[in-house]
Amino acid sequence: MEVILRDDVKGLGFKNDIVTVKPGFGRNYLIPQGLAVMADKSNKKVVAENIRQAAHKAEKVKADAQAIADQIGDMTLEIPARVGESGKIFGAVTTLQLSEALKAKGIDVDRKKISFDTDVKTAGEYTASIVLHKEVKHQVKFNVVAE
Repeated sequence: MEVILRDDVKGLGFKNDIVTVKPGFGRNYLIPQGLAVMADKSNKKVVAENIRQAAHKAEKVKADAQAIADQIGDMTLEIPARVGESGKIFGAVTTLQLSEALKAKGIDVDRKKISFDTDVKTAGEYTASIVLHKEVKHQVKFNVVAE
């Protein structure tokens, strides 16, 4: 079943992408939630026209995302956490904490755009991926240190 995404769906695609999904996923989740529409002939024409009209706006959005990525650069953040004797963290470091650390540096990134490569359960150095735009992805390094 082909659908046209009306919004970014993590792990599936970005807005205005035409993707193939299983029929149950499309009918029971994507379409009722308003995340997608059926990819019939008329909807494909509408999306093509919307893409054509929004092309210059998309360049500005991409440039803004690239500016944020350049601003982050090779920055290494420090995330304080409560750490036990063996170096294990009480709980885990979340994307919210990383987003707040970036906000403290003057960079506003939505926590939903951040993902960790591995679970952050001990003190040490880690890397997180930030998807700022479908063509602009950036890696940020962070250290988990004891409070």
